[in-house]
Amino acid sequence: MNKTVDLTKGPIFSQLVKLALPIIGTSLMQMAYNLTDMIWLGQLGSNAVASVGGAGFFIWLGISVLLVTRIGAEVGVSQALGRKEPETAARFARHSLFWAVVLATAIAILTLVFSPELIGIFRLSEGVVENGAINYLRIVSLGFVFTFVNPTFQGIYNGMGNSRLPFYYLLIGLGLNMLLDPLMIFGIGPFPALGVEGAAWATVFAQLVVFLVFCVRFIWFKEVMDPDFKRFKLNKDISLKIFKLGMPVAAESSLFACFALILARMITKWGDVPIAVQSVGAQIEAISWMTSSGFATALGSFTGQNFGANNWSRIRKGYFTTLGIGIFLGSFVTVAFIIWGKQIFSLFLREPEALQMGITYLQILAVSQIFMIIEIITRGAFNGIGRTVPPSIIGIVFTGGRVPAAMILSLDKYLGMLGIWWAISLSSIAKGLTLMAWYLKVLRHSEGGSSTNIKQLTLLPTRQRQQIKIEEISD
Repeated sequence: MNKTVDLTKGPIFSQLVKLALPIIGTSLMQMAYNLTDMIWLGQLGSNAVASVGGAGFFIWLGISVLLVTRIGAEVGVSQALGRKEPETAARFARHSLFWAVVLATAIAILTLVFSPELIGIFRLSEGVVENGAINYLRIVSLGFVFTFVNPTFQGIYNGMGNSRLPFYYLLIGLGLNMLLDPLMIFGIGPFPALGVEGAAWATVFAQLVVFLVFCVRFIWFKEVMDPDFKRFKLNKDISLKIFKLGMPVAAESSLFACFALILARMITKWGDVPIAVQSVGAQIEAISWMTSSGFATALGSFTGQNFGANNWSRIRKGYFTTLGIGIFLGSFVTVAFIIWGKQIFSLFLREPEALQMGITYLQILAVSQIFMIIEIITRGAFNGIGRTVPPSIIGIVFTGGRVPAAMILSLDKYLGMLGIWWAISLSSIAKGLTLMAWYLKVLRHSEGGSSTNIKQLTLLPTRQRQQIKIEEISD
């Protein structure tokens, strides 16, 4: 049962890589659900891709809300283990899963009931595109409990320092989704040809299987900890700690999705094709930010355990090691987007207008890839020390700034439609530089491992007030 990894000692680089690789694989698999849909639906034309792209914003919004429980689990569990308090870690796990189910159920009901109104925000073309988006969203909402709770399971495992097992479980789901997609979209064998709806059902079934695997392995076999749900009793203090840790991240990510929705609505002025291009382009770019997110999550777990052990020297080394990896990755992606943009985008859309637009989209985003990765990695470092507010402040301010910037740059006398994409890229540069400067300031003030200096800077309660003592909390 004891498959916890102690990240407070040992070689830093190898620990980060070993922890990050399964997380990256897991993230890429989650992205591959959407990529698989895009690849197969792309054969039906840009209308089908636009339908899924429109619905995808609300799936993204739901996942953003559920970051509350994932981040709460990752940080709460990792810091408790760093303090050598396994029972507190188990309590964070139990409460995170409880609130994940509650939130996911509420979102599923709202989405199922209000799908037409939600899709109507995009002003998609009436008929095939709009109806396809509504039907896709309604179907996937039936599986939101599975889709949204699975990342919280993953957060618990990551906090324990074991990212390998979630990778295997999500691999099962991806394999099933890749198998079912062509069968249900095109109607192969006993399956009817369901088109966009077939892609939705394939995703729901795959996520259900992953959810069941997590339940059996985590709850029944107790493979990383004994969650002991018989002892569960809703506790105000632990619940508040989870929401304090997760809410800033979830709020920022939710607003990020809302800002993206506003930009998507703005771009509909130029038709449905740009929506399809932006949806596909975002999935391509996701390879970059999900890879860096894997290292950021690994850094967060690494930092969390060392923060619990008050080892600031190791926290500093871990940050700069991860930052070096991220800059190397960002440089590679930048070159790939500029040189091989046509080859990459043609895997998804080959219509001449969409393809040319997609090449331009990737070239614009290439400018900001290194800075985007710096922001993501630094976010993981902040999360590890329990300071989730600073990254959220930076994210909300500069991501929100995309809207007025896009409104100005997209005027006909400036860049037109391309101004929207330039607003996205330029804001990513600003976020990366600003957040890194903020974290470097935190590191300077923490020199010598002094919790007193950190106390002067932190926006959250001090470590002593953050710590939930076992004797003060009972389930």
